[in-house]
Amino acid sequence: MEKKIKGGKCAACNVQTCNVQPRDPRFSHIKPAPRTLHNNFLVIREILVILSPLSYQIIKILTSLFLEFLARLSFLHTPLFSVQTASLLLNMAGKLMHAVQYDSYGGGAAGLKHVEVPVPTPKKDEVLIKLEATSLNPVDWKIQKGILRPLMPRKFPHIPGTDVAGEVLEVGPGVKNFKTGDKIVAMLSHATGGGLAEFAVAKESLTVARPAEVSAAEGAGLPVAGLTAHQALTQSVGIKLDGSGKQANILITAASGGVGHYAVQLAKLGNIHVTATCGARNIEFVKSLGADEVLDYKTPEGAALNSPSGRKYDAVIHCATGIPWSTFEPNLSENGKVIDITPGVNAMLTFALKKLTFSKKQLVPLLMVPKAENLDYLVKQVKEGKLKTVIDSKHPLSKAEDAWAKSIAGHATGKVIVEP
Repeated sequence: MEKKIKGGKCAACNVQTCNVQPRDPRFSHIKPAPRTLHNNFLVIREILVILSPLSYQIIKILTSLFLEFLARLSFLHTPLFSVQTASLLLNMAGKLMHAVQYDSYGGGAAGLKHVEVPVPTPKKDEVLIKLEATSLNPVDWKIQKGILRPLMPRKFPHIPGTDVAGEVLEVGPGVKNFKTGDKIVAMLSHATGGGLAEFAVAKESLTVARPAEVSAAEGAGLPVAGLTAHQALTQSVGIKLDGSGKQANILITAASGGVGHYAVQLAKLGNIHVTATCGARNIEFVKSLGADEVLDYKTPEGAALNSPSGRKYDAVIHCATGIPWSTFEPNLSENGKVIDITPGVNAMLTFALKKLTFSKKQLVPLLMVPKAENLDYLVKQVKEGKLKTVIDSKHPLSKAEDAWAKSIAGHATGKVIVEP
């Protein structure tokens, strides 16, 4: 039976001006022509269709053997990648992965959905990561709540989570510093997320090597919280973390939380006198991090932020919420400043007012700008035992909503971790 050709295309193979004469009678309308690349493709396709069950198994076995050969191949005694990684690459091609996402603003932990979605493919300057740990931050559920609407997330549905650690499975074009099998820590974009899943893609520019001494959970805790503490201390306050700077007195509020517990440790590396606030149950914990003085924020002295030794603060790393400027101001030194890591409307108004009136005491809103060199510094401090990630709790990906609820509750000591 003659096939109709629509718009100059072959209705059977949908190729413009196709002139091949295959053995299949469905192509009887096509005149014979000299073999071309397209013609050869059609012949090969016919053979594969006939032999598809057998050919698939043969190709899979041959590919598996080839990948295992590559895994065992070495250059200067350095394996290209493990047998396990090679097998995973073979099996995940075109596969789906488990992920957790939300479809709209609001909903809290109940708004999270467990889904199966395609494994992402790394683009230019990106790496594909088999995730081993993801840490949550308050900004994750605040984005879900809609505080950055309509800027974030970029689109729905959205897989949240930005702070990840794992193993590189594939590198995209242009990637120079990483290869398959490398253990890494990375920070994903808040706009696109991707951390609550089995696999994710990350920009090479925000990915750093993770030594064997640093676990996946320890590494995953660092990006947002660690980088925020680092930037607040080094850039906003001007502290030299090698201890070579001048002596200073600082106050760290909510010192048992994600940012706070890193800030205490980093400040002590800089030889700084640290006063800290936290709940009564965490006083000994914060002291163990190196804080010189610890206040229970629920006591009158703690609520007033008064240093037990009578010190005035050269800077405050403000990791809590709900404390007015009028409480900070009498406790500041002549040129003291408050670094607010979660500035609201009132903080922005105070910032503007102090600038306009040329006040020596300042409130400084902090917008964290992630840099790979700073993340690498933090990872190395963990490796050397000078900095530690305190883990509040670990949750499997199948129970990610429990981790989400834990973060929303606001009483985590250290970091909340999700593991695929």
